[in-house]
Amino acid sequence: MAGASHYTPPMPEFTDPVKLLIVVAPYYRDIADHLVAGATAQLDAVGATWDLVEVPGALEIPTAIRIAHRQSNFDGFVALGCVIRGETTHYDTVCNDSSRALTLLGLDACCIGNGILTVENHEQAAVRANPDDQNKGGGAAAAALHLIALSRKWRREPKGVGFQPTGSYRVAGDDEGKTTA
Repeated sequence: MAGASHYTPPMPEFTDPVKLLIVVAPYYRDIADHLVAGATAQLDAVGATWDLVEVPGALEIPTAIRIAHRQSNFDGFVALGCVIRGETTHYDTVCNDSSRALTLLGLDACCIGNGILTVENHEQAAVRANPDDQNKGGGAAAAALHLIALSRKWRREPKGVGFQPTGSYRVAGDDEGKTTA
């Protein structure tokens, strides 16, 4: 819509360190580099730490995020890549499936900023990826940071109910064997 303005909420402030993983599919290297530059500048501006991994394509981004979410200690994730429409329906598959997978991860409490561009041509991608123009990489990083702030705001405090061992305890077995777990 011509003339429409976009509201951007103020960036959250963090008292505890924030660590994110940027997952990028550098199929179009120039676009990917601009997206990463925008994202890292946004993360650096709030003092977040980040790691960067590359995957072959946009369809692999959600899988990499799922692996890291289950096996590592990242607070959030930034998904970056670019899908440009071609002559076949492969574009629709890649756009829909990568977006759907990221949404499902988000609904499972994974804080993700989606910066996978879905465009008609390289020129559209260049405008959207450029940190000095639309800066979609920075926008994806900001989205992840906002979700991390919400997850910390609404985090449940331990209730102190139930079995909570302190120190060591005896394990069932004979008195000759190991007595602690």
